[in-house]
Amino acid sequence: MNQFVLQCGKSTELLLFPHILEVGLKKNASISFNTFLTSATEGLRIYYIIEGRFEWRINNQLIIFYPGDVAVVMPGVPFGSDNGNLEIGAFTWIHLGIQKLENGQILLGKWSGLSDSEGAAIGKILLLNPSPVLSRFSEAGKILKCIHGELFGNEVAYQARINHQLDELLIQVTRQMTRQNNSVRDFPKTFMHLEEVLRQNLAHQWTVEEMAALVGMGTTLFTERVKTYSGFSPINYLINIRISEAIRLLKRPDITVTDIALDTGFYSSQHFSTTFKKLTGYRPSEFRNNHLRNK
Repeated sequence: MNQFVLQCGKSTELLLFPHILEVGLKKNASISFNTFLTSATEGLRIYYIIEGRFEWRINNQLIIFYPGDVAVVMPGVPFGSDNGNLEIGAFTWIHLGIQKLENGQILLGKWSGLSDSEGAAIGKILLLNPSPVLSRFSEAGKILKCIHGELFGNEVAYQARINHQLDELLIQVTRQMTRQNNSVRDFPKTFMHLEEVLRQNLAHQWTVEEMAALVGMGTTLFTERVKTYSGFSPINYLINIRISEAIRLLKRPDITVTDIALDTGFYSSQHFSTTFKKLTGYRPSEFRNNHLRNK
């Protein structure tokens, strides 16, 4: 999985596509700090989660994304991570420059092969959709992968193929929006409840058996479900939650690193430091000092 970021006006691959503001693929092997700050742009942003678990806020709504999920961010809507950090995992995205008219309608542009009425219908669905997340929508990932291949392959008629794929992406996204029950996500509510319980008592040395019991599953089925939905084993899923909470606590200078280690369920300060550095690239004390220095 090769990472890349192409930007309009900077990347030769996009010379024929001024309507593609940005397209990219990112894979995080460790937590990246201050790389996903909240921002609002003029373009339509579509993100597809390949692996991992991400906590993102879209228009003041905090949402947890899992593999197969899609984030749809409308022009002018604030989007990013509360703490500016990117968790471990991989995702791909595209930013489309679409025009939002004074009457609120969306104009796709001359690149689109859709008729005016089709484009207007898609724009209306995008504007009226109350949920910015599409659950378990792998079709979007396939289309984005095809666009990547065409951009780098540069084969005959690739411009027409890419624009066709962009139309297809918008069609599939808006069709999925109309099908999806916005009040129910595909990720079981029992797992959301599980995370709440774990966060309330991270100091406890949770076992896989205990976590499985909390959601009423056997360990084998539980392990399969967690791996399917998050991309992590149950223990690594728990470790990521521990590190997420530790990052929050390290920003408070009134709590010692040792207390944070024990409060978040690590056996010792050394165990905490080793795990934290492995997942973030920093020792806990280094992270704290950098945060306090930059305040």
